Amino acid sequence: MTETPLEELHAVVHGHVQGVGFRFWTERQAARLGLVGWVANRPDGTVEILAQGTHDQVVALLRRLKSPMTPGAVEHLDREIRPPTARYDGFVISY
Repeated sequence: MTETPLEELHAVVHGHVQGVGFRFWTERQAARLGLVGWVANRPDGTVEILAQGTHDQVVALLRRLKSPMTPGAVEHLDREIRPPTARYDGFVISY
């Protein structure tokens, strides 16, 4: 059986995404999808996400980030799907 290669989603979410539970919502979505990585507020008011999993898992998170079910108001996403840059054991909110 061949192992499915991991991919990494790096995203910066712009809009009204701080102070609305966005990081906690992202952590729950990542856990449901089986992703590892982190989510953090940035000083400029954006939220940064690094999530690792299979291609289908990271694309599923990306779709959820673009959906109307996200808390706050996502204006746009800067995103890149790439090979993993590090290894993570779980998905955490970074403070």
